[in-house]
Amino acid sequence: MDLFIYLFAALFSVLNPIGTVPIFVGLTQHDSQKERSRISLWTAINVGIILLVSYFIGQYVLTFFGISIDALRIAGGIVIVNSGFSLLSGKFNKKRGINKKIENEVQQRNDIALTPLAIPMLAGPGSISLLIAFYQEHHEMEEILFSCLAIIAIAIVIFLILKSAHYLARILGASGIVAISRIVGFIVISIGIQYIVSSIVNIIKGNLM
Repeated sequence: MDLFIYLFAALFSVLNPIGTVPIFVGLTQHDSQKERSRISLWTAINVGIILLVSYFIGQYVLTFFGISIDALRIAGGIVIVNSGFSLLSGKFNKKRGINKKIENEVQQRNDIALTPLAIPMLAGPGSISLLIAFYQEHHEMEEILFSCLAIIAIAIVIFLILKSAHYLARILGASGIVAISRIVGFIVISIGIQYIVSSIVNIIKGNLM
């Protein structure tokens, strides 16, 4: 259960579904409630699939390219820290590849559940590298089970948040969403720094032994 809570909290911080609320509202403002629910559902499904594939297949990608787990953790930590600073500075949307041009383009398309909502807004390099590194450390059957449950749980939470996005936007307001995003940003920075520090320590220990 501790493993479940840790991974769920880490993924929630890195994915930051609360920060996606204003973007989702903007992209679906002309859609019906039924269409918003459909987009919310498929966004959550897409994110869940991407995270599960990253969790199980990512290690083989590392092996193929000859990348060490510590190198991945440092790179992922940098990406995560960068995302955290973007949250604190209010520039998270730009860092996730969402600009005015892309926003205008996706509003002309029928389905935005895969891109840009699932990728790159939610499931980005930070969450993918986090899961690859997590699998390297927790690959016992029971650990895999709880990890999968945490990924499924975060997908369900994403669905519920996006489904309620227009309601949350009215309740929290712009200032409330910004405040939550900045709190989450601080947590994200801490997670990224922890990844970098632990990897550097492992590299130093490996060279000294």
